[in-house]
Amino acid sequence: MNDNTFGSYLRRDIVYYTIILVFGLYSFRLFQMQIMDTPIYEEKSEENSIKSVMLDAPRGVIYDRNFSYLVSNKPSYSIEVTPSFYDGSADGILESKLSLDSGQVSSILERYKGYPSHFPRKIFKKAEFSSIVWLEENKVDLPGIGYTMDLARDYSFGVLGSHMFGYIREIDAQQLQKMRETYDMGDYIGYSGIEKTYEYLLRGTKGVDYYIVDSKQRLKGRYKEGIKDIAPQKGKDLVLTIDSDVQKKAEELFSDRVGAVIAIEPETGEVIAFVSSPYFDLAALSASNSSKTWSKLTQDENKPLFNRVTMSRNPPGSTFKMITAIAGLEEGVIDTHEKFNCPGGYQYGDRFFKCTHVHGKVNLVSAIEKSCNTLFYQLILRVGLDKWANYARMFGFGSKTGIDLTEESAGIIPDSKYFDRAYGKGKWTSGYLLSLAIGQGDIIATPIQLAKYTAMLANFGKSKQPHILRGFIDENNNYIPVEYPEVKADVSRRTMEIVREGMFDVVNSVDGTATNIASKNLKIAGKTGTAQNPHGEDHALFVAFAPFDNPQIAVSVIVENVGYGSTHAAPIARELIRTYLTKISGNTNRIIADLKGSN
Repeated sequence: MNDNTFGSYLRRDIVYYTIILVFGLYSFRLFQMQIMDTPIYEEKSEENSIKSVMLDAPRGVIYDRNFSYLVSNKPSYSIEVTPSFYDGSADGILESKLSLDSGQVSSILERYKGYPSHFPRKIFKKAEFSSIVWLEENKVDLPGIGYTMDLARDYSFGVLGSHMFGYIREIDAQQLQKMRETYDMGDYIGYSGIEKTYEYLLRGTKGVDYYIVDSKQRLKGRYKEGIKDIAPQKGKDLVLTIDSDVQKKAEELFSDRVGAVIAIEPETGEVIAFVSSPYFDLAALSASNSSKTWSKLTQDENKPLFNRVTMSRNPPGSTFKMITAIAGLEEGVIDTHEKFNCPGGYQYGDRFFKCTHVHGKVNLVSAIEKSCNTLFYQLILRVGLDKWANYARMFGFGSKTGIDLTEESAGIIPDSKYFDRAYGKGKWTSGYLLSLAIGQGDIIATPIQLAKYTAMLANFGKSKQPHILRGFIDENNNYIPVEYPEVKADVSRRTMEIVREGMFDVVNSVDGTATNIASKNLKIAGKTGTAQNPHGEDHALFVAFAPFDNPQIAVSVIVENVGYGSTHAAPIARELIRTYLTKISGNTNRIIADLKGSN
């Protein structure tokens, strides 16, 4: 065999085996695609022909302590745009019809950049039914624009509760970055109040429906008759400590006032009523997708978005005198027998510190009753700054109460370290203490702190952490109560009895500063106060609890820019106390008669 013949056979074999190899590879690949990879390609095929539609979970509803509705849900329509079918030509029409700001549609669509083009973008929530009718009538001329039915918050139960409930809004990009596993763009989330604090309970779990679509993403029917669909799980329902009747009364009393009121059950720390005024309409706020509503609220000089119950920072005025009294009694520098002369003030160094009146001879109890500054000026000098500050902290001042709302101020309780930082070491004198003794000067407190303090006074130095959530209802319809820690001041019962006696006389004695709210059968103990306001009229304050012998409610009231606490704040506290005690009393006839016949 010559070389040419051998070469011919070799080339033939190479071609032959190459054909066999290529055929084998193709056969293997065909087997792999048709047999081995069938599940993968079936899944990809389904992805191209099946559209998943996420279903929002209904938020949990909110009840009051008697299981009356405070906040629920109601059907609502959302208008959405699917970019793969929308060319943007209808932006102006949509904005005009829905009263949106110019350019708002494109702005919303831009926020969804990065999402698949067939993913619908909600551009307007809580649309009026007339808008849906218009959309149906013109859908042929509005490709890519549709609507869905959702659930919106229902605030139609007579309680405003704006600062307590808080509001929900569409999640922003920054939040979404942190919570992408739980939320999608367009989802709503609690931004303040109970809605924010208990978002993790209220939000529920999303569901999903699957639909068969054609190449243009048009719906053709349910996928596998819906057997793969996942139903959304409703959020947990909350049961609050609020009494809706007392809350309504508080809102009514503050309808034309600026300030705050909070009522607490002394033994449990449960919040009965919670009002910051002016308030805002949650229904109106949630119904608008425009920035105009927000602009109006943020530009209002009365700051309706500001939660005055937990955030307003003012001197507590004479409502703080019981702290100075407690410090003096516990430190043994005063007793109930010692009397002080009040000539209308107290001379300390080269300054005369004024009293409200010339009271003559007063002891500790009558000084609380008559709100005599002179005794308390001298008492704090005996106690000393740091010991006085320690007793103030025992009753929760200078730190947050821990109420289950996200926004709260700690206030300020000055001590020697504070004054060293504020004024310089050695540059302040004991004269700075005199204003503190009567709740003025550098001391700052919030209405919720005053309410906690009053609850502790009512309950002989102890209570529980103030709270608004009483419990929740789980997915099995079981009620789960929530426990809260006890708060307690290390103060003797005898000291508390003396201070409480002074508070009783404030309302029920002839010389008390709040006798205008006294009534024959309803024994209220309280303390008036005036917070100095450098920007206008002083703020009126009043703290109270009742009934005196078995306290069921403690109240803190501040009315801004009106003057005296006895005139403006005390009557509000009286009305709330009456409303609550009348409701819970087993024998209401006597109290009701008293309410009608006395002031």
